[in-house]
Amino acid sequence: MIVCIAEKPSVAKEIADLLGARSRKEGYFEGNGYQVTWTFGHLCTLKEPHDYTEMWKRWTLGSLPMIPPRFSIKLIADKGIEKQFAVIEKLMQDAEYIVNCGDAGQEGELIQRWVMQKARVKCPVKRLWVSSLTEEAIREGFNNLKDQSEYQPLYEAGLSRAIGDWLLGMNATRLYTLKYGKNRQVLSIGRVQTPTLALIVKRHMEIVNFTPQQYWELKTIYRDVTFNATSGKFENKDEGIEALQKITGEPFAVTEITAKNGTEQPPRLYDLTSLQVDCNKKFGMSADVTLQTIQSLYEKKFTTYPRVDTTYLSDDIYPKCQNILKGLRDYQTLTAPLLGKTLPKSKKVFDNKKVTDHHAIIPTGLYPQGLTELEKKVYDLVARHFIAIFYPECKFRTTTVLGESAGVEFKTTGKVITDAGWRAIFAQDSNDDKDEKEKTLPPFTKGECGKHTPGLQEKWTQAPKQYTEATLLRAMETAGKFVDNEELRDAMKENGIGRPSTRAAIIETLYKRNYIKKERKNVVATQTGIELISTIRNELLKSAELTGQWEKKLRDIEKRQYNAKDFIDELKIMLTQIVNDVLGDNSTIAIN
Repeated sequence: MIVCIAEKPSVAKEIADLLGARSRKEGYFEGNGYQVTWTFGHLCTLKEPHDYTEMWKRWTLGSLPMIPPRFSIKLIADKGIEKQFAVIEKLMQDAEYIVNCGDAGQEGELIQRWVMQKARVKCPVKRLWVSSLTEEAIREGFNNLKDQSEYQPLYEAGLSRAIGDWLLGMNATRLYTLKYGKNRQVLSIGRVQTPTLALIVKRHMEIVNFTPQQYWELKTIYRDVTFNATSGKFENKDEGIEALQKITGEPFAVTEITAKNGTEQPPRLYDLTSLQVDCNKKFGMSADVTLQTIQSLYEKKFTTYPRVDTTYLSDDIYPKCQNILKGLRDYQTLTAPLLGKTLPKSKKVFDNKKVTDHHAIIPTGLYPQGLTELEKKVYDLVARHFIAIFYPECKFRTTTVLGESAGVEFKTTGKVITDAGWRAIFAQDSNDDKDEKEKTLPPFTKGECGKHTPGLQEKWTQAPKQYTEATLLRAMETAGKFVDNEELRDAMKENGIGRPSTRAAIIETLYKRNYIKKERKNVVATQTGIELISTIRNELLKSAELTGQWEKKLRDIEKRQYNAKDFIDELKIMLTQIVNDVLGDNSTIAIN
């Protein structure tokens, strides 16, 4: 028998139906020479400290750092898991060969490898690798099964991540709890969660320590249009009043008009982070809810694999795009101009070099039915972005008008869209950010002159804004460095904190541990979170940049450009340094 193992019962049933294994057994399907079974996500986990030695059962500073000579796994203690594993183990022991049908990503690889390792698999193993769960994609995947060895670097990266999280999490949590928690509170420290918390606390401190500065702006209204003085802001009120008095009662004249044509490319396709950002901005959805929703759409076969960090498609998707567009029946008005025509193939969309294991999130072309309200919203974003990439660029004209009064120069600008292009796809989107809407100007003539209404506005400099989940996700993606340029942001993803698939869980963990809280849309540090970060003096533990460098090394392990053993050895050295530094701290800090 050929044994196939999927990550969920629902996915196993889809695969079983396709393979003709339709006889339902206890914990698996059978038929046509196949047995199709499943896990429930993680069945195995790394052993806990006390599993290695009785000495590590008690939390003591003297036992740190805890570094097992060799890491091992164990079954998660759960009756349902133990029962299903017994089924899997028996099937695998008798298998001709095994097909790993786990989620096609680092975590999916780790989940199934651990199960096979625990089941002491001796037979050959092949890998099913698909980007969607449609019948066509699964058939194509089974026709192109790979040898498991091709995904060894992916497994090593996942294993290194798990071991790294164990080393830092287990040791640093005990270290800080015993040293500063005084047994009153467990102080949870993590390789990714602590730098993320540090970002939020840093922003909090910037706001608390911010001192507003007063300034004044000179403006005037001419023909119902507001013009700003080009001299900028006045930090001295008397200087502003002097300029205001100078132009009061004097005529305003238009001195120059320039118009410049410009174009705007369609928005990128979605990776997971950009989808989470948009869903948070437009619908107030948390990163975790967005991930659950797009995962559900993937499992229902309506969208492609969601846990991706690329906004590009591979060249082999291009021939399938017409059929996908035809499947978007609820968007016929928008797809009609594209159907039956040669679709544009932009390098900003199709680029094999920018795609590794998976491409950007797109619709599969299957007609979506039975969606929840949240699923409809998320699907709509994905579908519209896919249609938009084949539309022409948006064309606009930016007009700049200069004027002067009594020698004081003024300026205003306005933007007029001359050809909506791809923007027609989003014309009905009432959730667009208000500040994105450009003002339009009436026609002006150079040399025209008339009355105006000047004024001096008092203003104050503003403190940095609290993070929302959208801006926090962007900060994690770029290790705390904010960049608007998408190409630069792509380059920085290599050094982001965490992976797209784990960032939502990290944020949720910080909520659960009461290190952060939500105030309206803002993500705010709690007093406990602030005290914890202030206690951690070792930059290795809380630096977003350093954590980003570790993430890059994990990605390099996937690409066979870095050695997993070196990554673990570096973490062991770092951990020893952290333990020694904290043990040598003679302060009397205590976190309540």
